[in-house]
Amino acid sequence: MNFQPQNAARDPAVHQPQEFDLRAYLLGSWSVERTLWDRSSDARGTFTGVVRFSPNDDGGLAFHEEGTMHWPTPAGDRFTGPASRDYVLHPTAVPDAMDMMFPDGRPFHRMSFRDESSQDEHWCDPDTYRVTYALRGPDEFSYAWDVHGPRKDQLLESVLRRLGPNGAGPTGPGPNGLGS
Repeated sequence: MNFQPQNAARDPAVHQPQEFDLRAYLLGSWSVERTLWDRSSDARGTFTGVVRFSPNDDGGLAFHEEGTMHWPTPAGDRFTGPASRDYVLHPTAVPDAMDMMFPDGRPFHRMSFRDESSQDEHWCDPDTYRVTYALRGPDEFSYAWDVHGPRKDQLLESVLRRLGPNGAGPTGPGPNGLGS
């Protein structure tokens, strides 16, 4: 599942329209597959699950992710169990970007697929988290977190694929010719 982040401007098959509406693109349910690599110990794990982007009261989106984590334990066993997280995405002055916040309102980072703003970072004392988003098609996108600091040296790579109403496969064209 490892991927190389793709750039929409360099790949005409993934061209992003001028008036890209990130909120409309994200709305709905997506499968997520994530690889996790702790470079300091060479531990590797995975997360598989579902992300739901639901409308909220401020014109933004609620982000809810839940699934199953597989991760080696210090004792040499393997942890397998449920994992989940929540964020809130707020609209910005431009429709192709949203500000992602923690549930308590603290800022996290800006999400966008546009070349000049597809990367952002978050300082989580004492480590730096750098994210890169890539639009891979009308029903697929990816992001990678590259984490460096005195406590962490990790690479987390995620691929999300749109789920249809029955929970399988893409839903077809939607706003701006992209999936709905």
